[in-house]
Amino acid sequence: MDAGRADIAQLRRLVRAGSRALNEQFDDDAHLDRIIPKPWGHEYRAYVDDFFDLWSLHIDTPHSTSIHVHPRKLTYLLCLGGQGATTGLDREDIRIAAGSVLRIARGTFHGTRNMGDDPLELIEVEVPRNKFDLMRLQDDYNRAGTAYESQSVEHPRNTMRAVPSLPNARMRKTSPDRRFRFELRTGMDIFYRRRPEDIFHIPLCVSGVVNSDVEILTGNPADTRRPLMDRTYLSISRNH
Repeated sequence: MDAGRADIAQLRRLVRAGSRALNEQFDDDAHLDRIIPKPWGHEYRAYVDDFFDLWSLHIDTPHSTSIHVHPRKLTYLLCLGGQGATTGLDREDIRIAAGSVLRIARGTFHGTRNMGDDPLELIEVEVPRNKFDLMRLQDDYNRAGTAYESQSVEHPRNTMRAVPSLPNARMRKTSPDRRFRFELRTGMDIFYRRRPEDIFHIPLCVSGVVNSDVEILTGNPADTRRPLMDRTYLSISRNH
């Protein structure tokens, strides 16, 4: 999804009406490392550093996120499970299902609805990191025009932990329900040790931030792209 004239027009209207895209204070906004309740379900951080921010979204049926925009950051939606649809302004729905990857350019309004009978499980890759880069246009839960949530809950057995090998990085080992596992792996390890439970491999590279292009690999055997051997990836897999 790319931004078009309608997106620019609506963004201009929100700004003139007083809406603001705020800035995250990296060392102060500690509540973002906890689970964030949402009227449509909940979300939580899986991994974060100074550039990358990976969030897991759990959208209950038949709910949906707001129609919102990130004026300054690039977003990828990775589907771990369930059925859904992402829509924008004057666009047809884009259906999403397990294994799908959707790139959403900065400044593009979008919202995602659960279209199935089971929870819709997504990973949202956000670059560059700024959780408060958010402006809501339409919402089923009266949140249009509001900023990102300030309330959170702790999960004492599933906290974010520092990553000694990467500067200013933190991550979870698993999802709170233990269904999914998060690991740091090298491209060499992924290439020589392919596993049937692997779902996605996300390169944690500064070039992806600078060029607004992150080449996300999937665990699908039909995906024949090779990982870069010396690159670090955040791998997401089913937890058996």
